[in-house]
Amino acid sequence: MKKGIHPANFREVVFFDVGANVSWVSKSTVKTDKTTTFEGKEYPLYTLDLSSHSHPFFTGKQKLLDREGRIERFQKKFAAGKNA
Repeated sequence: MKKGIHPANFREVVFFDVGANVSWVSKSTVKTDKTTTFEGKEYPLYTLDLSSHSHPFFTGKQKLLDREGRIERFQKKFAAGKNA
């Protein structure tokens, strides 16, 4: 890496997703006072409420809220053209 282009506090940090109970190490400049041991080494710890490990869009558990029946009307409208 080039010298002098990265911030001084650019370091490895453990990110912990509380919802999915998953931890991983990545480089970051995030400020945190907590520390943890990960795979035998001590790192700064940053906790997350939501990440790609627990977000409904990425896990496939997303629910569509359709109060007015728009999805059903759309599917019914275009089902006739699909069968033709």
